[in-house]
Amino acid sequence: MITKIKSCALFGIEGIPLTIEVDSSQGFPSFNIVGLPDNAVKESKERVRLAIRNSKLPFPGGKITVNLAPADLKKEGSGFDLPIAIGILANLKVVNKEKLDNFFFLGELSLTGELNKIKGALPITLKAKSMGIKGIILPEVIAREASLIDGINVYGFKNLIEIVKFLNDEVNEDEFLYSSNKDKIFNKFYEYELDFKDVKGQFFAKRAIEIAAAGGHNLLMIGPPGSGKTMLAKRIPSILPPLTFDEALETSIIHSVSGLLDDENFFVTKRPFQSPHHTISDIALIGGGSIPKPGVVSLANNGVLFLDELPEFKKSVLEVLRQPLEDGKVTIARASMTVTFPAKFMLVAAMNPCKCGFYGSQEKECTCTPNEIRKYQSKISGPLLDRIDIQIEVPAVKHSDLIKQEEGESSEKIRERVIKARELQLERFKNEKIFSNAQMTEKHIKNYCKLNSSCLKILENAIKNFGFSARAYSRIIKLSRTIADLENSSDIKEKHIFEALQYRTLDKEKYF
Repeated sequence: MITKIKSCALFGIEGIPLTIEVDSSQGFPSFNIVGLPDNAVKESKERVRLAIRNSKLPFPGGKITVNLAPADLKKEGSGFDLPIAIGILANLKVVNKEKLDNFFFLGELSLTGELNKIKGALPITLKAKSMGIKGIILPEVIAREASLIDGINVYGFKNLIEIVKFLNDEVNEDEFLYSSNKDKIFNKFYEYELDFKDVKGQFFAKRAIEIAAAGGHNLLMIGPPGSGKTMLAKRIPSILPPLTFDEALETSIIHSVSGLLDDENFFVTKRPFQSPHHTISDIALIGGGSIPKPGVVSLANNGVLFLDELPEFKKSVLEVLRQPLEDGKVTIARASMTVTFPAKFMLVAAMNPCKCGFYGSQEKECTCTPNEIRKYQSKISGPLLDRIDIQIEVPAVKHSDLIKQEEGESSEKIRERVIKARELQLERFKNEKIFSNAQMTEKHIKNYCKLNSSCLKILENAIKNFGFSARAYSRIIKLSRTIADLENSSDIKEKHIFEALQYRTLDKEKYF
């Protein structure tokens, strides 16, 4: 007897529908799983056998063969325990087979028959919805995560016995049905412990950070030790606009696939802030592995990736950032598959100008030789620097600013201006599938960044004098658009171009 169960596998951050065929026949007792299973799938034989028996349900004594179709796709993880168990019980007529076609089944079984957490509930539920499936049956611990997808019934269960009773209409369906509560989630306001009002001085840096946050632009801060670079960077989340639902869903899918969501934090509602240590490997940063997984740049999607002490990162690690900074995605190719992960993050980096940290400082003399300075700064390549929209110097704070008692401008006030600028961008790009000025392509620049002859003349002179690349030219225009949005100006004016240019000239002065 053969039973077919609908399930789903993960391929990058997308769900791939599977048909799990379970055949029970007479013969010498055996349990075989075919269809390119990995070790975790192969080991499900013992989990399924003991989960069924310890749930006081019958288990067949003959030959069991399970086929995971399509057979040419590598299957990994423990999420196929539940559909395999349901197929076995359906062959024994323990559960009603008529209801099986209405559902996707996914879940890991413990030896007692309890259902354990699995990864990827969000993309799997999205795939089930797109296929017109009536409902999806999952472990209770991830049902709240999946229920954020409208248009499909999500059922969460604690153990195998509950599912058997559910399929046999012995319980009320509504007991296990999870309804969407995304409206309550997005009405929640987050308070941040860190606030820009604690930062003394650094008015130029604060202005640059406000512009970066308003348009999602990349930012590099260079200055001596103790000037406040890290302090400023850690306060950036407090001025970022809230995620839209589409942004939150895209980011949550990545975190779901990575297994970072749980019953309490089952949806990403705050913009991510990732700050990896400088010993990180290029694979951990960008993603990869034999079966590719998202890296830190993807976990920072629609948020901030902060790299402190930038030259201390290995050069190979920094160079892999070039493609995601340009394309907003990471494509990882392996012999068996090619997957693409979103990576639309705002890069914030901080570094000292030299090894001792005091090159160019008026407060303390630099002890580095010219060769040591060149070697230290050469770790940041020209192509990487070219992709950073805002490059600013953060000098040591003046003593007069340090001893002032009054607080600086609060994050709340800055965030209000940032949100207004982002609202203009969301309205501008509502049909473009992008969310900020930094994500504009050349087509968008042509449509939304009209320049008058005076602005074009300023840019022409800047290119001649500073030798800006074509990429830098486009990024200056995008930065000007953001500055104009902060002033609620529909047109880019000469003053906006001039301000954008001053954030790109640092590499033409004494650094690099």
